[in-house]
Amino acid sequence: MARDDTPDPTNAADRPQRRTTAVHGGIRRSQYGEVSEAIFLTQGFVYPDAEAAEARFQKAGPDEFIYARYGNPTVRMFEDRMAALEGTEDAFAAASGMAAVSGTLLAMCRAGDHIVSARALFGSCLYVLDEVLTRYGVEVTFVDGTDLAQWQAAVRPWRTKAVFFETISNPALEVVDIAAVARIAHAAGAMVLVDNVFATPTFSRAVDLGADAVIYSTTKHVDGQGRALGGIILGTRDFIRKTVEPYMKHTGGTMSPFTAWLMLNGLATMDLRVRAQTATATRLAEALVGHAKLARVIYPWLPSHPQHATARAQMEAGGTVLSIDLTGGKDAAFRFLNALRVFTISNNLGDAKSIVTHPATTTHQRLPDDQKTHLGITPGLVRLSVGLEDDGDLIADVMQALAAA
Repeated sequence: MARDDTPDPTNAADRPQRRTTAVHGGIRRSQYGEVSEAIFLTQGFVYPDAEAAEARFQKAGPDEFIYARYGNPTVRMFEDRMAALEGTEDAFAAASGMAAVSGTLLAMCRAGDHIVSARALFGSCLYVLDEVLTRYGVEVTFVDGTDLAQWQAAVRPWRTKAVFFETISNPALEVVDIAAVARIAHAAGAMVLVDNVFATPTFSRAVDLGADAVIYSTTKHVDGQGRALGGIILGTRDFIRKTVEPYMKHTGGTMSPFTAWLMLNGLATMDLRVRAQTATATRLAEALVGHAKLARVIYPWLPSHPQHATARAQMEAGGTVLSIDLTGGKDAAFRFLNALRVFTISNNLGDAKSIVTHPATTTHQRLPDDQKTHLGITPGLVRLSVGLEDDGDLIADVMQALAAA
């Protein structure tokens, strides 16, 4: 199988523009010279002789594969393309976003290690940190992600293994200062692990700002069409191949070839989709500011956002998601959701279809009420993921639903 020469993704001067990389990065073509990426739906690979099998198991080359759980040409194309897009040396594709998060943390931690994490996290991330890691003897300290003094106080020089946070939290959209937290972590010898879903690969600058490993649920903007679960871990070649890969390939959290093919096709249009969705999300947020039925409109690009300056410094745009807080609490929120005609009630985000979620009763339902309050997840909070529909239709839909609320 021929592989095109790929520029070094870690060298900014050697990188093509992101939209070009999202279409062409990591291409591998068979002897047939296909234009579209090939799907290699196979669980195993054939060796020409016993000596070749022995050699490959000892050390497989960049285009040599052993078993689908260990690697596959289609999956490798996706990993290479995402690494080129993010500006990292390597990547490992996982079965889901949570497989990527849990795989990263469990691959690098052992009993006695210490992790510092932002408290504002997706419910499943909280479960992994608070329930799974601690079960195996890892100590986890939670801090308010936007409070640098808390990060500084919690990190233990040369004892903390890593810090972990969502660059933009789900669903209250707190923006963590990546560069500042990275300086604190690196000074203490800790790695910086970030869940970067809300920032999107289109607007991400996490690696340039000091992140050592970047994690995405590719279910979201990469696929962007509600078709498949997927995740990816991006970082240095040593971290991916020596720490992440052994754990993931032996525990079975790898991405399937068909999913990787869907993700490759999603990447080709991701930049266009995300920019269009973000433009609409910004217009919708601005249209909702000051609405009589809303206590808050939360969107990083609004001047009223508490971390507006940080968002402007580390992102190109505000992203595809905004949250609103209805003054009438849960009853008003439910009336609002049920009155929407274009937005769909579901719990995904980053989709071509606009989606609305009530976090307090769905994605963050199991959090104790005091934690919900602390994280800003009020009974009236609603998360809106803006899709590709006409912006006028979406704004009109939200306005008429608010009238009904």
